[in-house]
Amino acid sequence: MMLFQLETPVRALVTWFPDWPLVAARLADALPPDVPSAVIGQGVIAACSSEARAEGVVRGLRLREAQTRCPELVVCAVDPVRDAREFEPVVSSLEERTPGVEVLRPGLCAIRAKGAARYYGGEEAAAGAALESADSLGVIARVGIADSVFAAEQAARSTSELSAVLVLPPGSSRDFLAPFPVEVLGQPKLASLLKRLGILTLGNFANLPAADVRARFGAAGITAHALASGQDPRKVIPRTPPRKLDQRAEFEPGLDRVDQLAFQLRATADDFVAGVQTEGLVCTELRVLITDEAGSRSERTWGHPRHFTASDVVDRVRWQLQSPPPAHANDKTHDGGMARAGLSSPVTRVEFVPVRVDSIAHHGRALFGDGAEEQIHHGLSRIQSMLGHEAVVVPAISGGRLLAERRRLVPWGDAVPVGTAALASRPWPGRIPDPQPATVFASLIPVLLLDANKEKVRTDHRGGLIAPPMWFCPGGDPARRRLVAQWAGPWPLRQRWWDADHRLEADRFQLVDGNGEAWLLLLDEQNWWAEARYD
Repeated sequence: MMLFQLETPVRALVTWFPDWPLVAARLADALPPDVPSAVIGQGVIAACSSEARAEGVVRGLRLREAQTRCPELVVCAVDPVRDAREFEPVVSSLEERTPGVEVLRPGLCAIRAKGAARYYGGEEAAAGAALESADSLGVIARVGIADSVFAAEQAARSTSELSAVLVLPPGSSRDFLAPFPVEVLGQPKLASLLKRLGILTLGNFANLPAADVRARFGAAGITAHALASGQDPRKVIPRTPPRKLDQRAEFEPGLDRVDQLAFQLRATADDFVAGVQTEGLVCTELRVLITDEAGSRSERTWGHPRHFTASDVVDRVRWQLQSPPPAHANDKTHDGGMARAGLSSPVTRVEFVPVRVDSIAHHGRALFGDGAEEQIHHGLSRIQSMLGHEAVVVPAISGGRLLAERRRLVPWGDAVPVGTAALASRPWPGRIPDPQPATVFASLIPVLLLDANKEKVRTDHRGGLIAPPMWFCPGGDPARRRLVAQWAGPWPLRQRWWDADHRLEADRFQLVDGNGEAWLLLLDEQNWWAEARYD
């Protein structure tokens, strides 16, 4: 009795892009080209460049060991969103030559080989079309064709720089897969169990009776058995191309002034907003990508408290251009010049990509107007448009022992950085308990705290006061001294003792002066400072 009916294999063409996480990081300017570099995931090497491999760095190596082998190694963290975003243009280019693409994961995609082979006159020619598509974008690809997606993927991974295509004849997938280790099945627990049973290769596994495999290993085992036999039950399911909501503007020659660029982008911004609204959506989070003639790219994601209009989109481009500092002190131009905006060369391309959208029904105008909330939003947005992105900020509570560390100011419209709430919820031993001071000074204010002999109050080696405070002088001016009515402390504050540049050794002190004002003070090695005031 057969456990399932095997259908006639449908041959698959799999295109593999080696080390895609690394390629995507370089495309996004997260890693420099032509230097030893790697992408790190969970503390180990997920992908590395050929320059790094020449120094002995390999996948699965721990970061510390990799840096020991290659001290000049440049690394960045794994980012699945970046991998998928940079892979989208590659898939679109591939779909232009070979429609019906299924994205298995970023860096790996499959199509039905039959249709492409008929169109191009053979499977080798279809594989060549896929390679040409990748080459047009400047990325390296490998192609494998076999009777199943799994076998085609292994064929693609078995290619080399000199031979980028491997076509397995019909019916040969099982023999081709036989020498591969069981680890390629992608099921670590099953592979570990098979190895303990003495089954080391896919050929050994495929030779087992299917009924015995199901009885011993269950549904997951029978699926892996089909893969090892070259009879992958998975079919190629072409994706539905996503709706084209992003917009791009290109300039030839490039524009070297912010005001010129903002003027030229107005029509593109109108098209972007109109295109999103045509789909019944509004954009609430936008990614702006700016490329200059030198190939450098500026990328930033912008949020909005409501939704983006065309004017908001243009403002974000202008703010993004003006936010970085100049690359060199000698880069001086007239007002509005790109060097002043921190760009090394004129801008040739600007792209708008909607990161987060929402139904337009959630953002309609109320029947009797939007009231005070809409007026506040309009006023703040107007000020921000005139004065810049950082001109209007809202507070958020972060983590830290000093009050200035706990206060985080976020530009109006931007989301609070991920992890801020979790950072604020940590214990932070040594922080000031509630109630918190109402006024926290942007920077510490020098003050004086004097004893009865009008000498600075000091602490001894055990952290206690040498003499009690008698006089308090706001601003550090002895002529403005006030009597100390009440006081408490000191409480030692020690942090980052291992960091010579950022360590802090201070003592906290609370007092109420003769005018009834309550203060939070800090005593460092020599001076007194006012950190906040209780209003």
